[in-house]
Amino acid sequence: MTVSLFDQFESPLFLGIPLMAIALVLPWALLPKPCSRWISGRYLTLQNWFISRFTHQIFQPISHPGYKWALLFTSLMLFLITVNMLGLLPYTYTPTTQLSVNMGFAVPLWLATVIIGMRNQPSLSLAHLLPEGTPTPLIPVLIIIETISLFIRPLALGVRLTANLTAGHLLLQLISLAAFVLLPIMTATAFLTWSLLVLLTLLEIAVAMIQAYVFVLLLSLYLQENV
Repeated sequence: MTVSLFDQFESPLFLGIPLMAIALVLPWALLPKPCSRWISGRYLTLQNWFISRFTHQIFQPISHPGYKWALLFTSLMLFLITVNMLGLLPYTYTPTTQLSVNMGFAVPLWLATVIIGMRNQPSLSLAHLLPEGTPTPLIPVLIIIETISLFIRPLALGVRLTANLTAGHLLLQLISLAAFVLLPIMTATAFLTWSLLVLLTLLEIAVAMIQAYVFVLLLSLYLQENV
C-alpha cells in the first residue's frame, strides 16, 4: 500500500470523528490558569515581558483607537505559536497546515478592519483604491487592480502560513525518512543526514514563531490603514 507524504496533513480521526476541534482547543488547555497566588515568579515575569514587548512592537505605529485590539492580537499570536510548535512534536497534528483553518482566522479579522475603516473614515478608506496624481485614463484600471489586491489580502495571509508550515513539515519528513533508510546501508551518511535534520528542526522552530508573528503583524498593518 502506497502512502502519500501529504497524508500527515489530514485531520486525525477517532471512530470516524475528525479531531480538528480537539487539536485547536488543546493549546489553550496547556496554558496555566490565573490564580490568586500569582504574585511574582520567573514564569509570570517572562510572560509579562513577552506580552509587553510584543504589544509595544505591534501597536507602536497604530493610533490610540486601535489599542483595543491588543488583547485579541496577543491571544492570536500566542495561539498560533503554540499550535505551530506542538505540530513539530512526533505523532502530532498541526491544524495551521490546513488552509481552511488559516482562512478562518484571516478572513474575519481582515473583514473587521475593512468594516471599521468604512464606518469611521469612508472617504479615506476609498481613497486607498486610487493613488493621488493618477492619470485619468488609468483611473478605472487602477481601481480594479487595487480592489483585487484588497480582496487578495486574506488569501495571502492564509496561503503564506499554510505553505511555509507545509513545506517545512514535508522537508522534515523526507530528511528523516532518508536518515532511516541510510542507517543500515551507509551509517556515516545517515549520521550526517541526522545532523542536517537537527539543524532543520531548529530552523522550523524559528519558522513556526516567525510565521505567527508575520501573520499578526500584517493584520496590524491592515488595521493601521483603517484607524
